[in-house]
Amino acid sequence: MITPVPLSDVRVSDAYAVRAHALEVSYLLSLDTGRLLAGFYENAGISTPYARYGGWESLLIGGHTLGHYLSACAHSFATAGEEREALSSRIQTVVHGLAVCQRAVGSGLVWGASPVQGGVEAQFDNVERGKTNIEREAWVPWYTLHKLLAGLLDAYALAGNDEALSVADGLGDWVAARVLRWDKRLQNKVLSVEYGGMNEAMYRLYSHTKKQAHARAAHMFDEEKLFDDVLSERRDVLKDKHANTTIPKILGALARYRVLHETASVGENDNIYRYLNVAKTFFRMVVERHTYATGGNSEWEHFGADFVLDAERTNCNCETCNVYNMMKLARGLFAETGERQYLDYYDNAFTNAILSSQNPETGMTTYFQPMAGGFFKVYSRPYDNFWCCTGSGMENFSKLGDGIWYESGDRLLLARYLSCRLKTEHAEVALTCAFPFDDTAKISIIHGERVRLSLLLPCWRAGDAVLTINGAEHICGGDYAEFEAGAGDEISLRIPVTVTAQPLPDAPDTVAFRYGGALLSCGLGDEDMQETETGVGVTIPKRRILPTESVYFDDAEAVLRSPEKFFTREGETFVLHGDVDLRFGVHYKKYKERYAIYYRIRQGARQEEKEERAPLDAVQPGYGQYETDALHSLDEKNSVGVTSDGTYRYARAGGYFAYDLRVAADADNLLEFSLRRADNGKTLKITAGGEEIFAERLLYTMGEEEYVRTVTIPAQTVARHAWKKQVDGREETVLTLRFSGFSGRASAKVCEFLRIYRS
Repeated sequence: MITPVPLSDVRVSDAYAVRAHALEVSYLLSLDTGRLLAGFYENAGISTPYARYGGWESLLIGGHTLGHYLSACAHSFATAGEEREALSSRIQTVVHGLAVCQRAVGSGLVWGASPVQGGVEAQFDNVERGKTNIEREAWVPWYTLHKLLAGLLDAYALAGNDEALSVADGLGDWVAARVLRWDKRLQNKVLSVEYGGMNEAMYRLYSHTKKQAHARAAHMFDEEKLFDDVLSERRDVLKDKHANTTIPKILGALARYRVLHETASVGENDNIYRYLNVAKTFFRMVVERHTYATGGNSEWEHFGADFVLDAERTNCNCETCNVYNMMKLARGLFAETGERQYLDYYDNAFTNAILSSQNPETGMTTYFQPMAGGFFKVYSRPYDNFWCCTGSGMENFSKLGDGIWYESGDRLLLARYLSCRLKTEHAEVALTCAFPFDDTAKISIIHGERVRLSLLLPCWRAGDAVLTINGAEHICGGDYAEFEAGAGDEISLRIPVTVTAQPLPDAPDTVAFRYGGALLSCGLGDEDMQETETGVGVTIPKRRILPTESVYFDDAEAVLRSPEKFFTREGETFVLHGDVDLRFGVHYKKYKERYAIYYRIRQGARQEEKEERAPLDAVQPGYGQYETDALHSLDEKNSVGVTSDGTYRYARAGGYFAYDLRVAADADNLLEFSLRRADNGKTLKITAGGEEIFAERLLYTMGEEEYVRTVTIPAQTVARHAWKKQVDGREETVLTLRFSGFSGRASAKVCEFLRIYRS
């Protein structure tokens, strides 16, 4: 049995991490609990002088932040020093406020989102009716409820707040009463809309309440078809799935395994190991087929085709929530299996994605982390964004001591090298290290007669490690350095480090470089750091500036084989010597400059580099967040958006959908869109400003299930119908494109992305 050491037993002392945590606690304490609770009071019919925060908190996803906030306060309470009392007070205020709202509502539900016509449960009703316009009907209400339930459970488990469990229990009763009446058809309809990790949260709740209804309700959120698809391991099984919708579902599968494994009386007669295998298989698929060097995944929040990573490097890669959830999955899988691959992932993701996601001056965090060179990181604003990644960012930096130490029987297992002090009932151990620039860790047993230790030998080591105990050296290979020690013993572990290269699967000559466990990136200056928006208020870098993405060498194979021979180190800077010299530094420390992680290693003399064609605009039909934003302004009548089978939108009979898309005013423009072969025989009509530019009955005879069409929008059409639109203080030239079927019939599905290019 392997158990993560409780957060309360670990005190991180690494200077960078200590500052990161201090910034997070300062942010948590700066937030006004009255404003976070305002929406809950409003929905409960209770007068309050407080106004909601802006950004996502003022929309139909409002209230999700409060769940993250409770979790982050509870994590920080478990590890904080002098702020402990203030954090406890915040938790008590929020939980008691929710309890008051729950009593006022009377059904067990507590709800904080902006009101929808039909009452406090209207978003849930609308999802069941297939009404999911995120501006006026429903924006992922079960996802929002999951965050709240998880926060309450953390407040109970980590901060000892009994009232939090009482509120969670009542909320769980409401969930069970609602979902246990679903038939299969209704269940499938609801599960087609993002629901977070409701299965995981309800299994967690059951572990405390032991109510059979809570476990049965959790199982209603187990998406068995997805689990079957994962276990099939067929090629591209995750293609076009929304990553942060999918990962929490798998966390729920792992939670089901834990519950059934420990409590045989719960649930149905099924093979409990199936759910563990789902989690293991999914994790392997994501890491092997979809993950960048940072440990992040996805482009524009979605998985692409298997092993296609270079082709999807943009300014919208690696949603931070995805890493947050993948690390939870890795931690849980290690505890169940003891397999070191999960520790390797956690270590890499923590260093190169999570530490990399925070601005070390402000404490604010990222939504995306671009993998295309020449962009930069963009951070949230403290009081008017409240993205999903703002919430998970709160949690990421409130639990930096998580996943460092584990217990297995009477053995302590060190999984990550971050300076800290561990204090358990039987021993106190101090770890001091500063990887990668100091290659030696020192371990001191503060007290404890004899302590059995296993120190992970990380996958980034450059050779055998050397363990020294009281002057005696021991060469260590394999997975762990294992030994016993007592108070007063002098212990050190030297782990050699060097520069290594990590290629992309679809471009073996395109590599990222590491020094030990730290990813390196090349600094590209701070010219023109303008931001723009995508989706609902998500800020991203606007312009790419990249002098070159290729470096030429006389022997490119030698660089890929032994990259350390082509670098010189200058303190914390690493200079790659090719036909141009590139200066790299530790990536997670770059926060206010452009960067490039990946470079193409070329043979011979430099060739003229073709400039990549960048779209003027893109919109994702069916995925509400990127349709209803201020620029694209989805207008629809009797249309359907789908996110459970890739993403697409189609118009029902007599319906349509339309977007405003950015265009070049003085040229022909190209519209690129994707269709499905399964829609052969259906019709699609596209108009630009009311002028028909495409009208076909589809007949596709090639092999692909999904294919791309390109249509020219003539300059004359643009000149006649384009107009100026004010978007967040800037003026954009846009053209309204409308999609429908012929003669009042249903349209074909318009899939994945619409893109506009200058011809």
